[in-house]
Amino acid sequence: MAYAWQHFSTITRHRHKVIAHCFRAGIGWQGLFHDLSKYSPSEFIPGAKHWQGVRSPNAVERELYGHSTAWMHHKGRNKHHFEYWTDYNIVSHKIEPVKMPLRYLIEMLCDRMAASKIYQGEKYTDRSPLEYFLNGRARYFMHPETADELERLLVILAEQGEEAVFAETRRLLREEKRA
Repeated sequence: MAYAWQHFSTITRHRHKVIAHCFRAGIGWQGLFHDLSKYSPSEFIPGAKHWQGVRSPNAVERELYGHSTAWMHHKGRNKHHFEYWTDYNIVSHKIEPVKMPLRYLIEMLCDRMAASKIYQGEKYTDRSPLEYFLNGRARYFMHPETADELERLLVILAEQGEEAVFAETRRLLREEKRA
């Protein structure tokens, strides 16, 4: 655990950014509980062992061992990760993505914004989270409606900025409440 302090500092700075974003997005209470499992031994110890400061320690653990036990623990306990939202489909007989509830999709947006800010530092722009999404493969593992809505929100962020995307998340939450 050579990098325990650095890892603690990184995950705490990230968590605080997510909390601030969640308050602006209209899900402040939910944001207060964001990523608490990262402080558990199952996630913290591998994170401290594989910390680099410029990318997720889970990626390093995955490269070394072919899987990340910290990630498997994390995604199974944190509903803002699309990987949490899978279930057995009785028609296809396969594990398939399930549409994410709006409040967790918004937390995922806040999480992606904060992660981009932490890992990119001064290189971050409001386009960074969208580029990460478009260059990755996550879309193919998400429920199509979840992927489309996340991309739509990321485009708002990229083209209009944080105030616009947070205004849109608050509007969506109000609309959902009325339904």
